[in-house]
Amino acid sequence: MKEFGYQRAHDVTGAVALLAADPDARYLGGGTNLVDLMKAGVERPARLVDVRELPLGRVEPTADGGLCIGATVTNSDLAAHPDVRRRYPALAQAVLAGASGQLRNMATVGGNLLQRTRCGYFTDVSGPCNKRTPGSGCPAVAGEHHNHAVLGASGHCVAVHPSDMGVALTAFDAVVSYESADGPGESPITDFYLPVGDTPHRETALPPGALITHVSLPAAPVAARSRYRKVRERASYAFAIGSVAAALDIEDGRVREARLALGAVASRPWRARAAEAVLTGAPADRATFAAAADAELAAARPLPDNGYKVTLMRNLVVSVLTELTELAEGDAR
Repeated sequence: MKEFGYQRAHDVTGAVALLAADPDARYLGGGTNLVDLMKAGVERPARLVDVRELPLGRVEPTADGGLCIGATVTNSDLAAHPDVRRRYPALAQAVLAGASGQLRNMATVGGNLLQRTRCGYFTDVSGPCNKRTPGSGCPAVAGEHHNHAVLGASGHCVAVHPSDMGVALTAFDAVVSYESADGPGESPITDFYLPVGDTPHRETALPPGALITHVSLPAAPVAARSRYRKVRERASYAFAIGSVAAALDIEDGRVREARLALGAVASRPWRARAAEAVLTGAPADRATFAAAADAELAAARPLPDNGYKVTLMRNLVVSVLTELTELAEGDAR
């Protein structure tokens, strides 16, 4: 491992100033992804700026009925928070599905959103990867890609984003706030993650050296009846091969409002706008749910060994939406 410096930040302005003075520095939250990447040689920071003691560790209600989630809130505290569990249950379920208890105790909200792909070619510094070395190539296209992207990919990169939390936040229109050398800023989470295009090394819209300070969830009554479902290759802690965050508001047997986001299918959490358009105003039944899934997955471009994901995601969407419908019917009785 390359030698590196360490400094603990005492306020947000000071933390941002430290990175502005040293572009090779990195923020350290829980370290559950960054430290692994340092061990592998993917990340080689000159200095770590520890932000864990900054006053960003609270979950608080907002005036509009939403929630403000500090960037250093741990995954465990987020999943256990009563307002999250009651008002955004899919978010709590996504966090609990995302890692082991030990990792959740360390991992932070800000760090979770910025975690890097688990593509084996990305973490193998002996070979090419456009995320690590722009222009070097993407060996996954012709190599091992069974768990890679089927939506929104390009010939430059077919890796998927690993966050479970990010999928639920995307379904609920979260907004990411940050502090940079030029002052505060914010980005809707659907704009926060950049399309892969021909620049897969540029993953987010964060300005250089910016620090995520909090994530805001707007009021969303529909989110109170929501679910997160994750499919993985083993029952214990593992990254998704497909996941769905969904919420439905049903009235008189028809969908009044729908929220749907997909995970492990693209380089970023995938908001399923085409599916939501099919669902809204339609009968809440399996035929509608299948049509919605088909509308979203019509844009899928699977590789030779990951076409199974299209069928998996179709079935997963129908299953989760059916479960939510049955829940609504049970509440109405």
